[in-house]
Amino acid sequence: MLTKTFRLGLAALAGLAMTLPASAETRITYKSAKTGSSYYQMGVEIAEAMKAGSKGEIIVTVEESQGSVQNVMETRARGGDYVFTTPPALVGLAQAGKAMFEGKTSPKFDDIRALFPIPSLTMHFVMAKKSGVTDFAGLDGKTILLGKGSFGAKEGEKYLNLFGLEGKVKLAEVELSNAVPALKNGQIDGFVTAGSWPAPNVVEAAASTDVTVLSLTDDQIAETKRSKLVIPAGTYAGQDKDITTTSLPVVAYTTLAMDDDTAYELTKTFWETKAAMGETSRWWNGVDQGLMPTITGKIHPGALRYYEEAGFTLTDAQK
Repeated sequence: MLTKTFRLGLAALAGLAMTLPASAETRITYKSAKTGSSYYQMGVEIAEAMKAGSKGEIIVTVEESQGSVQNVMETRARGGDYVFTTPPALVGLAQAGKAMFEGKTSPKFDDIRALFPIPSLTMHFVMAKKSGVTDFAGLDGKTILLGKGSFGAKEGEKYLNLFGLEGKVKLAEVELSNAVPALKNGQIDGFVTAGSWPAPNVVEAAASTDVTVLSLTDDQIAETKRSKLVIPAGTYAGQDKDITTTSLPVVAYTTLAMDDDTAYELTKTFWETKAAMGETSRWWNGVDQGLMPTITGKIHPGALRYYEEAGFTLTDAQK
C-alpha cells in the first residue's frame, strides 16, 4: 500500500509535469512549383533540412504550385504559415498592380516580406535531337511545350516573341509535368522549363532520349534583359559543350502575418543547413551572401534579426 507521503510526492510530480512547456512544433506550408521541376525538389530538400536542422520543431509541407504568379496571388488568402517562392520582380509588379496583377491588387501584397534567396531560375529550351533544331531560328514550324501559368511559360513566350517567332511556333496543350514522355513519344519537338540547373526534368529528358539544349547569343541575351548564365559541359547526358542561357533571381517570401520568431528560425535554419544540402544537390552551392542584393524589397523583421546577428551586409531598402 502506498504511504500518504509517497502519494503526495507522485501528485506533486504530476503537477510539475503538467506545468512544463510542451515542445513547440511550427508547421509551415511551402509553395514553389510543379512536381517534377527543380524548384519542387528544392522545396522537398528545404523541408527535410528544416526538420533536421530544427530537431523536428519545424515541419514543412510542400504544396504543388502552378507557378510564381499563383504563389503571389495566394498571399491574399493565406495566413502566417505560408512561405512561397517567386522572382522579386513579380512582387514588385503585384505591389504596383501592373502586368498580370492589373485589377487584382490587394493590401496583403504590401505585407510580402523576404526570407532568403534560393537558386536562380535558369531558362532551358530543350529540343529532341531528331528535330534538327540547333538554334532559335530552327524553331519555326516546330511544336513546343511551354506549360501554363508558370513564370517559365511566360518567360518562354516572351523569348519567342523577342526572337521573331510569334505565330511561327505551335504551342502544345500539354502540362509541363508530361513534357518528358511527350518529347520521347514525338508529340512535341521540345519544351521550355525555367528550373535551376541541373533541372530534374532536363536530366530525365537527356537520359531517356537524345536532346539539344539551345544556347542564346549575346545579342539575344541583351534583348531579354536578363543575366547571362553558363551551364557547364557535361551537366546533362550528351552535352559536350557549355550552354549559354539566362537566369533570374528567386527568393523565398512570407508575409507580415508570420510571427518574428518563426521567420527568424526559418532563416537561421536555412543558412545553417545550406552547406549540407549542397553536398547532395549542386544548385545550393550557388546560393551565398552574394545573392542578397537580389532581394530588392523589404526583409521580414524576424529574418532581419538573423541577418544582423550573422553580420550580413544589407541595403537600406531591405530593412
